[in-house]
Amino acid sequence: MDNKQALSDNLKSWEDRADAHAGGSYGDLTNFMADPTAITGTVKRDLAVLAPYLPGNSVAGQRLLHLQCHIGTDTLSWWRLGAAGVHGLDFSPNSLKYAKNLAQQAGAQIKYIEADARYASAALSSKLGQFDVIVTSAGTITWLPNLKDWAQSIADLLAPNGVFMIRDNHPLLFALDNDGLAIKQDYFGGTEVDYEAETSYQVNDQNQEQGKLAHQHNHNWAHDFQEIVTVLRDAGLTIESLGEERTTDWKALPMLEYDPRKDEWKMPAKYPQIPLTFSIVARKA
Repeated sequence: MDNKQALSDNLKSWEDRADAHAGGSYGDLTNFMADPTAITGTVKRDLAVLAPYLPGNSVAGQRLLHLQCHIGTDTLSWWRLGAAGVHGLDFSPNSLKYAKNLAQQAGAQIKYIEADARYASAALSSKLGQFDVIVTSAGTITWLPNLKDWAQSIADLLAPNGVFMIRDNHPLLFALDNDGLAIKQDYFGGTEVDYEAETSYQVNDQNQEQGKLAHQHNHNWAHDFQEIVTVLRDAGLTIESLGEERTTDWKALPMLEYDPRKDEWKMPAKYPQIPLTFSIVARKA
């Protein structure tokens, strides 16, 4: 199948996922919107990775772009942490509808752009200038068939000395079977997998009718470390850190246990411990 059809399938799925996530599977968005101190667990973990590479260990006053922002809960969190000129970008119009409404109700000054993250620099007007910080996180790049244009867009949009951070599913997970116990498919970048998903990835969608997806066909692409690092370096960025973590933002494998204190998932002690997420921070000279 060509990428055009695959991306069309994915878009239809994410249009459905937006309804499910805004309808309750992301928690009580009304309370989240109303609490000016509320920050998502995803952004808390992102900031822990990013902060050492920012002035004053903070995004305060930093012009920030959030790629593949979905319904905007994380984007709103970055704004609440003091980021300036915050923009969110996503390819799903339905997701952005919810994101814009969330920002409006919260009184947040956030601009949203509908575009493919691979071509973000073409979608963003040159009048906007460049960004000090660009972030993407928690289930993003496996939805992109290739990363060369993605990396170049990031480099083009970063201001001098600006930083980019990705924190995402570890590439190893792509190769595992659904039980998470055996290698099932190729690890290396370029591997494509298509599959049916009746519900979203949120655990509480599994037993709720509102979590059912009308469009269930999905496509993901593997991106190994060599590919990710190479495209960022070829775009002119310098890798400043690479991390591997034992926790993740969602139930990526069936045996993972939830830690409500930290709002994260981890491998039970009786299982071999493997990395569940990775992070990279890169800087533009």
